[in-house]
Amino acid sequence: MEISSVIAAAQAYVTRQYESHPDPVLVYHNLVHTRQVVQAADQISAYYRLSETDQLIVMLAAWFHDMGYLEGERSVHESAGADAVIAFAKEQGLPEATGRAAADCVLATKIPQQPKNLLEQIVCDADLFHLGSKEFSKRNKLLRTEAELSAGKKISSAEWTRTSIQFLESHQYHTAYARTLLNPQKEDNIEKLKIKLEEKQREAMEESIGIAPEKKKAEKAEKAEKEKDREKDEKKKPGVETMFRTTGTNHIRLSSMADSKANIMISVNSIIISVLLSVLLRKLEDYPNFIFPAVLFLATCVTTIVFAVLATRPNVTSGRFTQEDIKNKKSNLLFFGNFHQMSYKEYEAGMDTIIKNTDYLYSNMIHDIYNLGVVLGRKYRLLRLAYNTFMFGLVSSVIAFTVAAIFFPVKG
Repeated sequence: MEISSVIAAAQAYVTRQYESHPDPVLVYHNLVHTRQVVQAADQISAYYRLSETDQLIVMLAAWFHDMGYLEGERSVHESAGADAVIAFAKEQGLPEATGRAAADCVLATKIPQQPKNLLEQIVCDADLFHLGSKEFSKRNKLLRTEAELSAGKKISSAEWTRTSIQFLESHQYHTAYARTLLNPQKEDNIEKLKIKLEEKQREAMEESIGIAPEKKKAEKAEKAEKEKDREKDEKKKPGVETMFRTTGTNHIRLSSMADSKANIMISVNSIIISVLLSVLLRKLEDYPNFIFPAVLFLATCVTTIVFAVLATRPNVTSGRFTQEDIKNKKSNLLFFGNFHQMSYKEYEAGMDTIIKNTDYLYSNMIHDIYNLGVVLGRKYRLLRLAYNTFMFGLVSSVIAFTVAAIFFPVKG
């Protein structure tokens, strides 16, 4: 049986179960969450290039991992989900080992997660994929709402934030792929929660000492405005980064084209000079009328080569920068010519400063693109001189040869 058809059957079955058993309490552990886990499991599995059987096990576990919320006690929903996936695998005529492996993956998602193999690790990481994504805040609010509906009471914002911080700090991704991809954003999410908790605690303290509500409203409005500006800046970042990447790529491509054109000029004129020196110059004693055209042609080729070489000749820089240069934002660390004579530790310290300062990073990228543009301008200016010299020199030499042959023939 094709695994794609089995996975499609699992999707249809789980979707049908959620639609036929609607539960207003499940605002987080619902079909939307299941689909997100399936997508995450597929993404992680693709990285590890699983066999068809292993891929099937992971996808079945992803689809059934929260089925227990629809059947039986929610506190032990993993066991119900494991039983459900075993029953489904049996109905589909799959080997017993496949159903058992998928069930083990479902059981491994129980908090605290303790996966025993790669397949269980993938399912566990997919289940909590949102902890390291930008969707965390929205998903966490839904989880809080579900917890309040299940408990039948409100949970204070400070208490929930504190619990969320503790959970994120105690959690760890199991696959190397998830750690590399998601840990940076997870750390950012933890930092945001800590800032939020501090604000809640400060608000509680201000209320206890009687801070005027008008002042608090003004502070909240100011904070909301700053947050809106920050979100606008975040939305601009992908466009800015794309602009830098595209511009840099285009500059490098144009530089490569210029080098290729210069190499063509050097090669062609070198061949012409070789022919002139080996053939024509030996005949000049017999054809003195061709001396001037030959010298003109030779001068044209040499001048063209000189301009072409100048267009491709690299500039040598000092290759060092100081901490003072970094502090004053005078050094561009993205260009090798500014650091090739420095030790790795010095360069690493400089790059660390750049990475921590977004404005400095963008300043270096702008500086790098500007320098590339200046170099390109010089290259194409010299290249144009090389092509013009070759074109006009070639035409002049041909005319000179023609005039010498017609009007100044050698008399025998």
